[in-house]
Amino acid sequence: MEGPQDTETPRREAVASAPAALSQALDALGAGAYVVDERGCILAVNAQAERMLGRSADELVGQDAHDLLHRGPHGQPLPHSQCAMRHAFHAGRPAQGAGEYFALPDGSVRPIGWMITPYAAGGDEERTLVLFHPQEIVEEPASPPETPTAPLTELERLALLAEATAQLTSTLDTDETLRRLGHLVVPRLADWVVVDLITERDEVWRDVVAHADGATLKRHEDLEGPMPPVLAESQWPLSRALRGASSTVTGPERYHREPDSGIAVEQRRLFDRTGMHSAAIAPIRGTREVLGALTLGRAEDPVAFTPADLPLVEDIARRAGLALDNARLYQRQRKVAETMQNHLLPQMPGVPGLEMTARYLPAPDASQVGGDWYDAFPLSDGATALAIGDVVGHDLEAASGMAQLRNMLRAYAWSQNEPPSRIVTRLDEAMEHITDVSMATMIFARIEALEDGTWRLSWTNAGHPPMLLIARDGVARFLEEGHGVALGTGLRARRPDAQIVLEPGSTLVLYTDGLVEEHGQILDVGLDRLRRHAAAYVHRPLTVLADQVLRRVRPADNDDDVALLALRAPA
Repeated sequence: MEGPQDTETPRREAVASAPAALSQALDALGAGAYVVDERGCILAVNAQAERMLGRSADELVGQDAHDLLHRGPHGQPLPHSQCAMRHAFHAGRPAQGAGEYFALPDGSVRPIGWMITPYAAGGDEERTLVLFHPQEIVEEPASPPETPTAPLTELERLALLAEATAQLTSTLDTDETLRRLGHLVVPRLADWVVVDLITERDEVWRDVVAHADGATLKRHEDLEGPMPPVLAESQWPLSRALRGASSTVTGPERYHREPDSGIAVEQRRLFDRTGMHSAAIAPIRGTREVLGALTLGRAEDPVAFTPADLPLVEDIARRAGLALDNARLYQRQRKVAETMQNHLLPQMPGVPGLEMTARYLPAPDASQVGGDWYDAFPLSDGATALAIGDVVGHDLEAASGMAQLRNMLRAYAWSQNEPPSRIVTRLDEAMEHITDVSMATMIFARIEALEDGTWRLSWTNAGHPPMLLIARDGVARFLEEGHGVALGTGLRARRPDAQIVLEPGSTLVLYTDGLVEEHGQILDVGLDRLRRHAAAYVHRPLTVLADQVLRRVRPADNDDDVALLALRAPA
């Protein structure tokens, strides 16, 4: 059995972080007491508090004091906006009150009177001391204490939060999220909105400084850009918010004191340039880390922010944090997909006399690493091989299969001096045995210079959309010849070859079906769109033609990746 000395050990450890003199004074007063950090989490309690709350120090330390203890007269959770103690805590000022209720473990509540006092712990951290004592229970609980009037009614506040949730979570683009955030809060809550974000390299970047200009937002790019680092010892409002501390109401008078960091200097500049007389600053938190800080400022609006406004600002910042967290995750996934695909796709070889260029566009969904590919490489007999293909699927397996198929094609084409149809037949026969590819389409071609300066193109088509040939005068036609079945069908029908001599200055375009397929339309519609736009740009540089074809031909509702390979014979 534990003795009295053993049962006192947790309490002594919990209170050890408070100054010894303060602990003695609290015991002498006989009042319940606990200390919270800048986020409102309990750091230490005394024995009186343990007895009055019916909880041990282990059950109290580390908990959010408001969420754990603060209740309404009937035990219901107390909204932040109705808690006078929380208002005073956010304001960072001494205060006292009565008629509050603390929760007991059995679900009942204890009426208490209270007093809070903020103080500096060691000069580098702000803490708040909370003293409380029991009050007699009255027959009818008194009405909740009056709190500063919020600028919005409770119904308007709930409507704004619902709108914020719908607006901010319906996009995965960081810039669009910030734009929507600005329109949500300005001018309804403030004249100015400022967003500082912490980058993945742990640098601070002022992404948005904007104010209401009628019904629009006007950006001030001269106030945006890189910010000085956040110092751990800085206790000024923005630095605290960027470290994830509680939200704060502040004004220019705070920043006209001697600054303690470079960020404080930038904040002084912000207040001077914008004319803000009052600001509310809240941290923007993601699911794992602090992402930045949201600052709402008032200049034209004469009403200053009060602590009663902070819960709403916190709620909006919390929703913005979740949206930005999702957007960042999406962008990271998309970057991984694009990087992987680009590393799998080759650089164009230099072929004297021929112009060549290639493009690849990933699917809109960041997780969709596709099976579309292109290739161009020299052959052992001096000709150049061209290939475009599409492996069935939109995942890592399709991308892996695409790499296997491309490497096998290169090996067969280099080692076997045979017509394109024979090379593709060998590839088809081996595919089901030594790759993970179930089905694919492709065009394999070879192009070689003739003695008269012209170029001969030979090819076979395995179920792929036909190449587009555009003459120098703009006349375009699809090369329908040489068409056979796709790879992986199991059919062993003889594959045909086709051949043509390219006229001087003519342009050849190879592409995948994502460029021309459109939901609800037959394929001919997309093919005709490609023919018209490619012909219109045949007199422009080949790189311009490739860019414009992708921009103007690819359907708006495209959910597939696109590969494109273009070449031009010398004029």
